[in-house]
Amino acid sequence: MQTPFQPEAAPLHVLVADDDASIRRACCEIAAIEGMVAHEAELSSRSRGLLLAKGVDIVLVDETIATGEGCDVLDELRLMRPDVAVVWMTSASTVQLALEALRFGASDYLIKPFSADELSTVLRRLAERRTVDAASRGLRERLRSGKGVGNILGESPEMEKLYRILARVAQTVHPVLIIGESGTGKELVARAIHANGSGSGKPFVPVDCGSLAPTLIESELFGHVKGAFTGAHRPNDGLMVAAGAGTVFLDEIAELPLDLQAKLLRALQEKEVRPLGGNHAVPIRARILAATHQDLTAMVEQGRFRRDLYYRLNVVKLTLPPLRERKEDIPLLAAHFLERNSLEMRRTFRLSAETLAFLVDYAWPGNVRELSNAIDRACNLASGEVIEMGEMSTSIRDAWMQATVSRRVHPEEGPAEPAVVTLAELEKRAILTTLDQVNGDKLLAARLLNIGKTTLYRKLKEYGETP
Repeated sequence: MQTPFQPEAAPLHVLVADDDASIRRACCEIAAIEGMVAHEAELSSRSRGLLLAKGVDIVLVDETIATGEGCDVLDELRLMRPDVAVVWMTSASTVQLALEALRFGASDYLIKPFSADELSTVLRRLAERRTVDAASRGLRERLRSGKGVGNILGESPEMEKLYRILARVAQTVHPVLIIGESGTGKELVARAIHANGSGSGKPFVPVDCGSLAPTLIESELFGHVKGAFTGAHRPNDGLMVAAGAGTVFLDEIAELPLDLQAKLLRALQEKEVRPLGGNHAVPIRARILAATHQDLTAMVEQGRFRRDLYYRLNVVKLTLPPLRERKEDIPLLAAHFLERNSLEMRRTFRLSAETLAFLVDYAWPGNVRELSNAIDRACNLASGEVIEMGEMSTSIRDAWMQATVSRRVHPEEGPAEPAVVTLAELEKRAILTTLDQVNGDKLLAARLLNIGKTTLYRKLKEYGETP
C-alpha cells in the first residue's frame, strides 16, 4: 500500500454508503489509514440530518443507492455543499459507467471488487485536488485584493480570468509560457507563480535571454567545466542547476539562438544538462517558466523558433492583457503608484480630475510600466499635492495637447483624430497650456518644457504675452 497522504489542514470526513457492511468497514479502515475521519451509514432520507451534520467532504456510495432512494439526499448534499466529492462504487465495467457517473455529478468511480491500493489512490487524488482548489481560491483572493505578489492589480474581467488561471497553474510543476506586450508584468506573473507554488522557498532565477551575448548564454544556463574555454578558471554549475528545486524564468525566450533552443529542449525532456566541455550530464529539478512579447507561432512558421520547443514550453499559456484593454484598472493602478510615492517621499499626492480622466483615455503603449514611470516622474516634479497634466511626461502631454486641439477644432466630433497644425502653432499651444496648468509659474513651465527661461520669455513676447 502507498504511503498515507498527510493533509496539511483539518482531516477530511469520508462517508461510506453501501448495503454490504463488510465493504463499509473495509473502506472506513482504508480511509482512516489515509488520515481521514470515516463514517458509515445508509444513504437515505432517514440519514439526511446525520450526513449534513457531519460536514462530509467525500462520499463513497454504491451505484444502486446513488440512483435510488438516496438520490435526493445526494442532490441536497451537493446543493448545500457543492465542493463535496462523490465516488461511485459499481460492479459494471463499461464506458457507459463513466458517462453515467459524470451525469449524476460523480467526481470519480471504483469498480467492484477493488483493491485497497485502488481506493487509497482515489482518496489521495481527491484530497490533493481539494488542497489545490483551496490554495487556488486563496491565491485568487490575495491577487484580487492587491495582497498578492508585486504590483499585480486589477478588477477587470480580463484580470479576473488571469487570476483564475494563474491560481491553478501555481499549484502545478509544468512549464508555463507567458505572452504579453512589453510592460504588462510578465516577470511579476512569473514571480507570483513561483511564490505560490511548491518551490516557493527555493531560488527564483530570472534569465534575460535577450541581454546575454550568444557566446555566454550556454555557459550561463547549462554551466561549464574548468578549462572549457579561455578564461574558464573554475567550474560553473549554470543557472539551470543552481536553481535547485526552484524556478528558472527565461525572459524573452524568443531571443534564444536556434542551437541553444535544441539544447534547452533536450534539458527539458531529459531533466538533465551537459555542462560546456563536460562529459557527464547533471540532473536538474527546476521548474521552467518562459516569457516573450513576440508572436512565437509566427516565428515557428518562419523557422526562427523550434516547433518542438514551442510545444514543450506551451503546456500552459498565460496571455497578459495590455493596459488599453483594461482601462477600468487604471485608476486602481494609479492610486497604488501614488501611494507608493507618498510613502517614499512622505508627501501626499493625488491626480486632478482632468489628469485622471486623460490617463484613463490614454493608449499606454508601454502598458503598466509606462504608467508606473509616469506617476513616479510626476510625483518627483510636483510642486504641490495635486498633480496636473503639465507635470506628466512629454509623450503624455503631447497626446493630451493633440486631443485638446482636436476637440477645439471639431467640438461636435468629440475625441476625433488630431487636427493637422503647424509646428509653430503646436509649440505656442504647448507653452501657453503648460503655463496655464502651472498657474503662470514660468520657471516651472520652462523646466517642464525643457527650455531655458530666456527662450520662454522670448516666445511669450512673440505671442504678445507679457512675461
